[in-house]
Order: sequence, then structure tokens, then C-alpha cells
Amino acid sequence: MTIPFLDLKKINAPYSDEIKSELAKVVDTGWYILGGHVQNFENKYASYCGAAHCIGLASGLDALELILAASEFPKGSEIIVPANTYYATILAIVNQGLTPILVEPNTETFLLELDLAEKAITTNTKAIFFVELYGKAGNYDKLLEIGRKHNLKLFSDNAQSHGALYNGKNTNYFFDAVAVSFYPTKNLGALGDAGCVLTNNPELAKRIKTLRNYGSNIKYHFQYLGKNSRLDDLQASALNVKLQYLDKITNRRRDIAKRYLSEIKNPKIELPSSDAIYEDAWHLFVLKCNERERLTQYLTDKNIGWDIHYPIPPHKQVALQSFENLNLPITEKLHKQVLSIPLNQSILDEEVDYIILHLNKFN
Repeated sequence: MTIPFLDLKKINAPYSDEIKSELAKVVDTGWYILGGHVQNFENKYASYCGAAHCIGLASGLDALELILAASEFPKGSEIIVPANTYYATILAIVNQGLTPILVEPNTETFLLELDLAEKAITTNTKAIFFVELYGKAGNYDKLLEIGRKHNLKLFSDNAQSHGALYNGKNTNYFFDAVAVSFYPTKNLGALGDAGCVLTNNPELAKRIKTLRNYGSNIKYHFQYLGKNSRLDDLQASALNVKLQYLDKITNRRRDIAKRYLSEIKNPKIELPSSDAIYEDAWHLFVLKCNERERLTQYLTDKNIGWDIHYPIPPHKQVALQSFENLNLPITEKLHKQVLSIPLNQSILDEEVDYIILHLNKFN
């Protein structure tokens, strides 16, 4: 048996005919940018997430950047962000002329350690950019308490957590704005780059809509120094199809994750945390192993795909070398331990059996 880490063709196969039909409709309309399919998706996804506004964009990175640009923080303002995140979260902050304050993660959840985040707040801190890494929801009651106490904006990088819930509420509910990616590998993935911002703030939504269109909301009149970041109708049409199945996709991922959590029993492997009040989206199932190199070779020998999210922490990336001397031992240790195993809605039960069997045999 051979189990790839991710097979996008297989994942999209159940929706392929519907997507092709919708793509053909877009071609026939002759309206390919910010047309009816985009408006339809924005309305449907906002409704799904319980948000007042969804603004379709060209990518998840643009979503991160435009939230910050629309917030109009003074240059150099501090934005608290997890040290354990994908590079794009920090890149967006730097690109907006703001100062990322990297804070260590919780060792069990992999998410921002909120006690440390509060200690990092200064008079120059304007916001916390929480990251729902791997599809995990956080302790949002505590996060809201910190935000209110210190009068901070709360934003979320929701690139990996479509459909995640906290106490039964979509995680969008707890933030001033949420940045979403629809990169093809995501739980709700487009057929190319795409993203959006979710918010309940009408003024913020209006500014982001203007910024995504070069800074213009009236043709040939430009109010801001914006950018070209418009969701196209081809991607929106594919997302409209797949959104219908997102609950089914999420439930299948949760079922597989539950099996991994209950049936993988190997003292050499540490499983991710799980709590009933956090209904994670399980974009990734991330183990920890102190013998990661040996485990990856073992999985390769058993024809089981794997990946590492992520092999190099952001502050050790060449592009962020001004941060390389930060003291972040927890983040650095995690990046040497973490290992992702296959988890997606296309995996068969017998493949799950095979993965569990061989992880339990690793010694």
C-alpha cells in the first residue's frame, strides 16, 4: 500500500464535474473579475462563518496585509504574533512597516501562549495576530479578556482552520478581522491562489474592498495607495461548489483525527492535544517525535507520506535575519520535533488502519 501525504486530484475528484460545469458558466458570462460568482461566494462564506462581511482577495497573504493596511496603525507599531507560525504571518507585518513581536507557543497546543503574549504587551502594541495553526482553535475567552484589558485589536490568521469552532461558535466570532487562505491544499481550497477577509466591522470592510482594487471604489478615482488583489470568478465558482461540502469534509477529518488520537499508542510519539470545547478543523495532524529523522525514514520505507510543518522557524529564515538572535528555545525545539502524517477527507479507512498499524510498530 502506498499512501501519499496529499493527493489534490483525488481530493477534488468528487466535485470535479460540478466544478467544470461552474467554470464553463463563468466563461460564458464574459465577466471574470469581481463578478456575480465572487459576490455569491462572498455572501455564502460570510453566512457560513457568521460574519457580516466577506471580502474576496487574491491570496491569504494579501488578506493578512490588507487587514493591517486598513487598520492604519502608525509605522513601527508592535503586533504580537506567534513565533511558531508560517512565514507569511510575519512577512505581512513586516511588509506593512510594522514590528512583529514574536512570542513562544504553548508546547501542547502549538498555539500562541497567551500568558507570554500578555507579558509582551507594551504601550506601542496595537494588536495580537493569533494563528489557528494546523486548524486548531485557541482559548478565545482568555484572548478576548486580554484584548479588552489592553485595548488591542484581535486578528486571526485563519489560513488552516476553515470550519473550526470554539464552544460551538465559528472562530471568526472572536476577532475584529480574520485572514483566510483558499490555497489548493487547504480544507476549503481553490484551484489556484485565493483568499478573503472576514469581519463584522463595516468601515474596515469598506476600506479593504477599496484597497483590493488599487485603492479605488469609483472607477479611475483612487483614494488610497492600494493593490491589485481581487478574487476572480473562476476561483470563486470552484469555491462555491466546494463550500457546499465543507461540513462533510471537516467531519471526515475529525473522524480520522479521533482514530489517530485514540489508536496511536507509541511512547516514542507524542500526539497533539484535543479538547471537547475546541472543535478543530484538523487541517494537519502534527505529531512530535524526538527521533524525527528516523521516523521519517521508517514512514518512507512503509510508503506512508509525511511532511514537516515547518522545518525552519521564521526567525531563522534568511529573509528575517534581523530576528535570528531572538531567544525562542521552545519554537526551535518544536521545529526539530514536529511531523505531519496524512489526514484528509480522501483517505480510506483501510489506509488509516495501515498508518496506525505502522506508527504503533515504530520502535
